[in-house]
Amino acid sequence: MIDRIFDPASFEQTIYARWEREGAFRPARPDAKPFTIVIPPPNVTGSLHIGHALDNTLQDILIRWHRLNGRDARWVVGTDHAGIATQMVVERRLAEAQQPGRTAMGRDAFVAKVWEWKEESGGTITGQLRRLGASCDWAGERFTMDEGFNKAVLKVFVTLYNQGLLYRDKRLVNWDPKLKTAISDLEVETREVAGTFTHIRYPLADGALLDSGADHIIVATTRPETMLGDTAVAVNADDPRYASVIGKHVLLPITGRRIPIIADEHADPELGSGAVKITPAHDFNDWAVYERNKAIGYINILDAEASICAADGVPAAYVGLTREDARKRVVADLEAAGLIERIEQKTIQMPYGDRSGVVIEPWLTDQWYVNAAELAKDAIAAVQDGRTQFVPKTWEKTYFNWMENIQPWCVSRQLWWGHRIPAWQGPSMTLLEFGVPFDDRKQSDPPIFVAETEEDALKQAKAFYQANLEQKFEIAVSVDPVNPYTLRDKKLEIGLARDEDVLDTWFSSALWPFGTLGWPEQTTDLARHYPGDVLVTGFDIIFFWVARMMMQGLHFMGPERSDPKDRVPFHTVYCHGLVRDAKGQKMSKTKGNTVDPLILIDKYGADALRFTLTAMETQGRDIKLSESRIEGYRNFATKLWNAARFTQMNGIAGSTSPLPPAAAQPVNRWIIGEIKTTARALEQAIADLRFDAYADAIYRLVWSRFCDWYLELIKPLFAEGADEAVAAETRAVAGWALDQILVMLHPVMPFLTEELWHQLAIRDDLILAAWVATDALPEDAAASADIDWLIGLISEIRSARTEVNVPPSARLAFAVEGASPQTAARLAANAPALERLARIAPGETAAGGRLQLVHHEATFLIPLGDVIDLAAERTRLDKALAAAIKERDALAGRLSNPGFTEKAKPEAVEKAREDHDARSAEAQRLAAALGRLG
Repeated sequence: MIDRIFDPASFEQTIYARWEREGAFRPARPDAKPFTIVIPPPNVTGSLHIGHALDNTLQDILIRWHRLNGRDARWVVGTDHAGIATQMVVERRLAEAQQPGRTAMGRDAFVAKVWEWKEESGGTITGQLRRLGASCDWAGERFTMDEGFNKAVLKVFVTLYNQGLLYRDKRLVNWDPKLKTAISDLEVETREVAGTFTHIRYPLADGALLDSGADHIIVATTRPETMLGDTAVAVNADDPRYASVIGKHVLLPITGRRIPIIADEHADPELGSGAVKITPAHDFNDWAVYERNKAIGYINILDAEASICAADGVPAAYVGLTREDARKRVVADLEAAGLIERIEQKTIQMPYGDRSGVVIEPWLTDQWYVNAAELAKDAIAAVQDGRTQFVPKTWEKTYFNWMENIQPWCVSRQLWWGHRIPAWQGPSMTLLEFGVPFDDRKQSDPPIFVAETEEDALKQAKAFYQANLEQKFEIAVSVDPVNPYTLRDKKLEIGLARDEDVLDTWFSSALWPFGTLGWPEQTTDLARHYPGDVLVTGFDIIFFWVARMMMQGLHFMGPERSDPKDRVPFHTVYCHGLVRDAKGQKMSKTKGNTVDPLILIDKYGADALRFTLTAMETQGRDIKLSESRIEGYRNFATKLWNAARFTQMNGIAGSTSPLPPAAAQPVNRWIIGEIKTTARALEQAIADLRFDAYADAIYRLVWSRFCDWYLELIKPLFAEGADEAVAAETRAVAGWALDQILVMLHPVMPFLTEELWHQLAIRDDLILAAWVATDALPEDAAASADIDWLIGLISEIRSARTEVNVPPSARLAFAVEGASPQTAARLAANAPALERLARIAPGETAAGGRLQLVHHEATFLIPLGDVIDLAAERTRLDKALAAAIKERDALAGRLSNPGFTEKAKPEAVEKAREDHDARSAEAQRLAAALGRLG
């Protein structure tokens, strides 16, 4: 028996455990058409946040729907090793436990500690995904550093290197001086901070003067300390103020170095003085200027901790200063020299590491890079020709813009946790041949050997030295980072040093769609489940993950597949928006407006949270989440629970066939038609990836059509003395209809539907049931028209009664004018329903003091003189209408004022639009109510 109280906590985890235990997430369907989704792998350090909840709810809806439709639905799941995040977690734990730190214990011991932590605590988020109801293929769970995936990563690195698409280079990176590693753009957050704009006079050299007579050029900077590394001043070739000094020099203050004045498009004559200081080693824009003007060179003035180092022209007094102290010292020295034009206080944009919390430094360093521009060509073409489509399509523009302007991809990180780069460095040929003591492996461009295994690297090195040394030695090669070579009696022992760096986490996660399926082996899984059907992800990682999966998938899955459509990693990319707070503000810990999905699940149940996110997921828009919406959908679940309990108490049980029972009663034929209409709408919503439309359609069927109308209309059919044949038919149809509702609602509310499925009958799990047999369901247009007419009339009468304050208990008479024979027949057939649900019955009505309403062609007249004070009611409605119109017009005035719409916060403008729409609707409703009072 269904419990009186709906308590999702009493069954959710039990149901999930049964599903997983019995293999329901991946039933054996070898002959079924596959449907595949790969989960965006959450960080192994992570815990479920509301963005995860949205992302995974949408994926689960697709997987469950296709599973119900008989597909071999596989949701590939796993976690990301999350290099920086995981290393920080473990280092923090070691410090808290007062154990030796990373550097003290050494690399191997530290990595072993990380694996130990991963096994103990790394599964938190996967447990939380289970709480959400995610029906992933847990039996095939992967990890980006498991043995098989590691093999894929090494294969890709070595292949790209051998193809000339991966190389080592000196370029600017986002450098985190606290973590001492390069980081990706995604790990940089820009903050507004109070800063200064320092305007500095750079003296012209050799007695040169501007046409204005000035003997200096003024440049401005937010970081005066970087001037120590300036190598040029740029001006625009079209700027007449500087035409006469292009090609001449300035004397760089403090250092005394002569640096050239060059013409470059980076200088904008409309900004400031029109002249720009160029520091290639410490600014990304300035590096681009260097790339166009290589003769200016570059000077790196900072070390790995962002302190001043002993670079060309840097005074000894500056060496060792932090960048902050150096900034103060530079300004003081410039002021003392009379070279400060002025200093402005300004709010400036500053890059911070999202994990370290320190200012990120553009820093020139040797790193490994992928030729992303070359790999991007196929990835661009695949979206252009429709092999992969973005939904909403507007995100294609973002994708193309980034891909067409893509820069070399820095894939190395100065960490210990991650995929260690499979490159070994040997001593340079110059040092070997001349016997120079070897103390710096960066000198003389020593050879690098890239291989999937250490054994292969040693073979490469031996062959290289044997082929290139002029003197012939007996050569032995080993991994020995301390001793690069030893020569004893014509026996040359060469020691290789493996690269200390690891790969960017995004490098390995870019292989997720095929690495998780067994590649580089040509497995059955790979043949069956690559490419995936849909990728569901946030728009914010289109660049960092989606684009890179496209590049790697097309490059490495191309050779084995003749059909170009089978090479892309997925056919559709669905980009959802952000989950914001109820006011539309972005959630953040600093604002204190974050919500914990697990707390919401504990309070309202997983299904209520899932339905809320689904209903609010509108293509191209962010979600404004309020707890009241979740509470509302919990009430929706409660309503269905109570409806199922009502049916069970009236002898209605689960059906035994996907086809509806024979039905003669119009109300039963009507609900069968409603099921078919809704099933078609849901099928279209899935095809269009309109999750909000899915929620809207099933909500309307459950709340309105089934609970509010069907169950109310059939209650008399179970009353004492009712026709037994009619009652039996209705019980059968109601049981079948409720089953179809549970099937259709299951993808969004899996726990509630599974529980009710078993409460109504003893049978196999709903998760493996069949979708509605839509095409086989009958349609009865006449029955649908009759019941829809009845529902419309009752609804209008109820609304009209409420608007003019008729007491709910009052029974009213009515007369009808202009009724067609069909309407007269409908009134006669449905008189009991009208009396019970609208509390009206045919009777005499006098002219005046009547409520008038038109339904279809007929006018219904309902006397009110004995029920309400008509004059007072008209006065009330007049006042309410005037107030609504006044407020509506005031809001319209604000919205037509550009000063408001362009300057106010977006959430304030949107709130005004919502209020205007509400007041407009209220005014229309009140005007209609006045019009009905005869």
